[in-house]
Amino acid sequence: MEVFCIANNKNNLLINEQIRANEVLVIGPNGEQVGVKPIKDALTLANYAGLDLVLIGPTGNPPVCKVMDYNKYRYEKIKKEKEALKKQKLNSFDVKEFRLSPVIDIGDFETKLRQVTKYIEKGDKTKVTIHFRGRQMAHTELGKQVLDKFAARIENIADVESKPKLEGKTMMMLLAPKKDN
Repeated sequence: MEVFCIANNKNNLLINEQIRANEVLVIGPNGEQVGVKPIKDALTLANYAGLDLVLIGPTGNPPVCKVMDYNKYRYEKIKKEKEALKKQKLNSFDVKEFRLSPVIDIGDFETKLRQVTKYIEKGDKTKVTIHFRGRQMAHTELGKQVLDKFAARIENIADVESKPKLEGKTMMMLLAPKKDN
């Protein structure tokens, strides 16, 4: 016996009259195994309980159906997925990128410093980059001085995870929040 699933997407299960099988293995609302029943008897059983007959194992022989409240099941499933997504976001961290210039002015430097401080205090890692243009490539030491000055000003709340290094025309440094020991 073969059951064809014509659900809209993989998360939707077939319920009640959508199930196209002659016989199904029925599991009761409390998890007890009722036994193999004709589909009409299984639907009658579900209607009598005021619940839905949901096809949870279409590949079984016979297919497995459970008597349950389908809307409540979907609600709980969505709730669990959202909770898992929240936990996943809490465990992952963001890397914010800030671009400086090798000839940055004091006011701009202080502004970027405040912005980076805000993200570091939130617990995000920050990547500070300097992009060299044209003749600035001849004086990459100026960019290194700017990044070193930046790291020195923020050292009370952040650790330098990777020291300033030049990759092509860009010099970058990675800052991470200090670990509380």
